[in-house]
Amino acid sequence: MQRPREQIDAYLLRVLHTLLTEQSVSRAALKLGQSQPAISNSLRRLREITGDAILVRGKSGMVATERGRELLGYATDALAAIERITHPTMEFAPQTTTRAFRLGAPDYLDAVFLPNIAEVLRRDAPSARLHVQPINAGFDYAGALENGSLDVVIGNWLEPPPQLHMSRLFDDEVVCMLGAQHPLANKGISLKHYLELPHLAPTPYVAERQSFIDGCLAEQGLRRNIQMTMPYFGLVPYVLMRTDLVFTTGRQFAQHYARYLPIRVLPSPFAFPPMRFYQLWHERTHAAPEVTWLRRRVADVATELDVENGGGAEAPVLARP
Repeated sequence: MQRPREQIDAYLLRVLHTLLTEQSVSRAALKLGQSQPAISNSLRRLREITGDAILVRGKSGMVATERGRELLGYATDALAAIERITHPTMEFAPQTTTRAFRLGAPDYLDAVFLPNIAEVLRRDAPSARLHVQPINAGFDYAGALENGSLDVVIGNWLEPPPQLHMSRLFDDEVVCMLGAQHPLANKGISLKHYLELPHLAPTPYVAERQSFIDGCLAEQGLRRNIQMTMPYFGLVPYVLMRTDLVFTTGRQFAQHYARYLPIRVLPSPFAFPPMRFYQLWHERTHAAPEVTWLRRRVADVATELDVENGGGAEAPVLARP
């Protein structure tokens, strides 16, 4: 029965690489800080493992065999891989990266947040790619963060998943959004009106047990009259412009459309707490330089938007251990 060949290890790889580059046992021993007998013994072991002489005598010293030249390339690649494993780089070069960043976010943020992130990436990481995954009630964003399908998720939750790392981005005041033609657009809305008026609500959150808005109302024994739902936030202002519906949302979203369309933004008659937005990520990317860079850019965008809107959100420094 043939005896199994000895397995090569990192030490033998370094000896192999040094022998083939120096083409001398004595010079290899000197460079590696080993004795010549030790290097000769390693060469013997390498010959047994590879089944090749690796180095043979020539007119002016030792020369690599054809197989030896081939092994030099393999050894160079293997040692480089070992170096990357044992001494991972902690630097990230956004200007030259071609990495694809994967961000999960509800389309609520399409108009006011995601374009700013896209602008920052095009400016600071022009060769990077950005893929945005819409988040709705049926999407397992926690699983996507765990398996690497997503790098970061942005959204607002009453209770973010405890197993994920989290940083707070900004708080957004809850307001009412109506078309300019609405009978109450220039009068304001009382709580009685608010509960009786026909409401437009986003479809993704209706599928859950309770949305943020309806959960807050339910705590006070109140319920609004949802007459219509829409799957995309981008449709909301155009529906409001043609109906008598009211939409309850964050001020940033409402004010954005009020700048360009006949939309009115009114204070909410109910004292909703602020809508709090976070970014979440998994432990697997917690120390990854490129994802850390992305999270910082997201936090920077959130801070700039918060300042522009006169907000007072805390700096996004929270993180789960």
